[in-house]
Amino acid sequence: MARRHRLIRTTPARVWDVLADGNRYAEWVVGTSSSHPVRGRWPQKGATIGYEIRLGPFRVGNETVVRRCEEGSVLELEAHAGVLGTARIALELREWGEHCLVIVDEHPLRGAGGTLHNAGFEAVMQLRHRAMLARLARACRDGAQAQEADREDSHA
Repeated sequence: MARRHRLIRTTPARVWDVLADGNRYAEWVVGTSSSHPVRGRWPQKGATIGYEIRLGPFRVGNETVVRRCEEGSVLELEAHAGVLGTARIALELREWGEHCLVIVDEHPLRGAGGTLHNAGFEAVMQLRHRAMLARLARACRDGAQAQEADREDSHA
C-alpha cells in the first residue's frame, strides 16, 4: 500500500477547490494529459471523470469514479487503468496550522496491478505520489496567484 504525505502551504479549502474541479484533474494527476467530467457532479459520490493518457503517438482513455466524498476533507477514487485493472486512491486533507497536510493512499483493487504488486511496484508508486503531490501544490499556488490577479484587476 503506497502512502505518502506533503504539507502544502495553503488552506485545506484551496486544496479542496483544486480537487473538486474535474477539469483540473490532469493538472495534478501524473500521467494524464486531459480530463473532463463525464457523469454526475464531480466530486460527489458516483461522479465520473474521463481522462486521457498519452504515450508518444498512443492515446488511451480511462475513467475515475468517486467512491467516497466528505467535502473539504476526504476524496476516495477508483481509477480504471485499462489492462492494469483498477486502483483505490484516497486523498485526505488535514488542517495543519495555516496550511494543509495532504495524505495520499493508493493500492490496486483488481486486475494485473494487484497481481504485479510488489516492493518494486511500491517504489514506483512512491515516486509517482511525490510528483503528484508536488503538482497538486503547484496547482494550488497557481490558482491562488490567478485569483489574486483577478482581484487586483477588478480593483483597477
